[in-house]
Amino acid sequence: MLRHALGKTCRFLGYTVQYGCIAHCAFEYLGGIVVCSGPSMEPTIQNSDVVFSENLSRHFFCIRKGDIVIVKSPNDPKSNICKRVIGLEGDKVCTSNPSDFLKSHSYVPKGHVWLEGDNLRNSTDSRCYGPVPYGLIRGRICLKIWPLNDFGFLRASPNGHRFLDD
Repeated sequence: MLRHALGKTCRFLGYTVQYGCIAHCAFEYLGGIVVCSGPSMEPTIQNSDVVFSENLSRHFFCIRKGDIVIVKSPNDPKSNICKRVIGLEGDKVCTSNPSDFLKSHSYVPKGHVWLEGDNLRNSTDSRCYGPVPYGLIRGRICLKIWPLNDFGFLRASPNGHRFLDD
């Protein structure tokens, strides 16, 4: 009787560990559901929008200019931020705010990306904390899930003029 109960418990624990490993790999390497908060990505992503973030792009270094990414915050490693990639390593980027009369430019260093929110007047981004290491990227947002009337792929940046061509 005790042997039977112990066997069932061990089997249950074994299945739990197996499914836990599968779930971990799925969320770490494939992607997951993210609830976005804050005004920095408006109008593209509103507060409380639900999106799908895929993680394969970061592992295969397929992040491109214009992609919206989930990143570990450079200011607070316990939180994630959602921003648009404006520049990749070697790209020339505008480092000044839209309201600045004199525009300043810089180059993104090797192994880094330049991130900005779509709501430039209400976003804490690379203009404040500088280029972000590529290793802090957690995933690329590819699909808006909620609200249902906005379901689909994300639209282009309203700040396309911020993408500089050298």
